[in-house]
Amino acid sequence: MDKNSTSYTVIFAAAICLICGIAVASSAVGLREKQELNKVIDRKSKVLAAAGLLPEGKVQAETITQLYEESVTTVVVELASGALAPDIDPATFDIHKAMKDAETSREAPENSAKVRRLPQHSLMYEIKKEGAITALVLPVEGKGLWSTLYGYLALSADTETVQGLIFYEHGETPGLGGEVDNPRWRELWVGRKAFDAEHAPALEVVKGVAGSVQEAPHQVDGLSGATITSRGVTSLLQFWLGEHGYGPTLNRYRSTLKD
Repeated sequence: MDKNSTSYTVIFAAAICLICGIAVASSAVGLREKQELNKVIDRKSKVLAAAGLLPEGKVQAETITQLYEESVTTVVVELASGALAPDIDPATFDIHKAMKDAETSREAPENSAKVRRLPQHSLMYEIKKEGAITALVLPVEGKGLWSTLYGYLALSADTETVQGLIFYEHGETPGLGGEVDNPRWRELWVGRKAFDAEHAPALEVVKGVAGSVQEAPHQVDGLSGATITSRGVTSLLQFWLGEHGYGPTLNRYRSTLKD
């Protein structure tokens, strides 16, 4: 075939595209398992970080897995009653799939966190030391300015004192709402009280400076220039700590841990 002909050019270009397509597809398939593994490791690291158990600096995957296996027990709870659901395998349960399925979720009541559907069940993470529960880590989510923020809230064994708050996925503006990732802001949550004296959700991101834990036990400094994201964090925390979120579950833990 004449290498200068149009037919040769078209066939050659098509062959190159085919080869490149096969290479890209093969790489995607080959890396999928590794990507899923990395995602699992990242979620485990965020649970540990929320509970204050992740060492500072870069931590190897093997260390994260070991710490997680030693300290974390994953359970599934029924949100309406707060009871454990031992028949559901936590390793395969996907809360986001459950929220999208009409058979495993329901329409959420109107709320400022803009949560549209509530799953019948949710994951929770019990942090244990020498067999005793020292903290509970709760998955939380809600709308910010540009995106849904997905994170973990850790409460001490008293079910009221915040051990940490961390978001593992969001699309907020870097330098503004994206400051939810700033370690200095995350540190402000430690020691705050999640509920008031009547066990009503009380955590709040305020405009400006809130003050110390002693001065403002329920409040945290606002994110400069990110009022809507700050409100979103307040709304999602109050929703998931309330009666439609983990309220019944936390009541059960309070009773259990007092016995």
